This record gives sequence, structure tokens and C-alpha cells, in this order.
Amino acid sequence: MNIGLISDTHNYFDPKIEALFKGVHHILHAGDIGMPALLGRLRKIAPVTAVFGNTDSNLAVKETEIIQLEGAKFMIHHIVDPHSPSGIVRELIKEHAPDVVVFGHTHKPFDEVVRNVRFFNPGYAGKLRFDLPRSLAILECQPGNIQSRLHFL
Repeated sequence: MNIGLISDTHNYFDPKIEALFKGVHHILHAGDIGMPALLGRLRKIAPVTAVFGNTDSNLAVKETEIIQLEGAKFMIHHIVDPHSPSGIVRELIKEHAPDVVVFGHTHKPFDEVVRNVRFFNPGYAGKLRFDLPRSLAILECQPGNIQSRLHFL
């Protein structure tokens, strides 16, 4: 199963997204989405699980989502510091024991195992900001094995 990871679109749907996510089975959006229509465009590619970010409003999504895909448990939450998680994030990890925590906010890709949990930030897919490269990711998931591919936009 291939899972598309995207974050911080800030109401911008890059034309490359559709081709890069072609064939993914599910998309996880880690917040700062923009308008609801952006999620609609992603849903034309694959089912979407999304959370709101600090710049989102008027979206019918939650702050945190927990989803099981291909034998792996994913927790999606916008603002996460993998090395020093907030109290709520720490509690959610303790309660749900995710294999992967998908987050956004920093606009910087991140893929690291911290305290036996893989933390993954696909970077940001919105318009160019802060002179940082724009990116998204695809996780290739098989039971007991998750490989990642970062794609620059």
C-alpha cells in the first residue's frame, strides 16, 4: 500500500501533486490545509485523512487523527516536536502507541525514530516560503516495513 503524505498546502494545490500521488491508496494531510476545496481535490486522487493546523479555520477535520493502514498505526497531528513533545502529544502517543506520527508546521522534511516511534514530516507543499524547498512524501507500506520517498515540488 502506498500512502501519500502532505502538509502545509496553505490553500495551494500544486499541479504536480496529482501525478506524484497517482496510485497512492490513501493520503494523510498534516494540517494548514487552506480551503475545504483543496481536500476535495485530494479526494479525487485517494481517500484522505486530514487534521487542522494553526492557520486553518472552518474545516470539518479534527486536531488529531489515528488511522490503521496496512498493519501500521498512524497518528496525524500538525504541531509536533519529536524530541520534546507537548503534554497532549505525549499522552496521545502513550494512549494510542502509533508506529508513525505524521506532522507538519515546520515546513522542513523530517524522518527519524525517537523513543521507538517514527516521526515523519513531509515538508510543505504550499507556495514557496522562507526559501525552503517544497516537498511531499510517499510511504510504501508492507506489514512490518515502511519505506519513504521524498519528492520535491
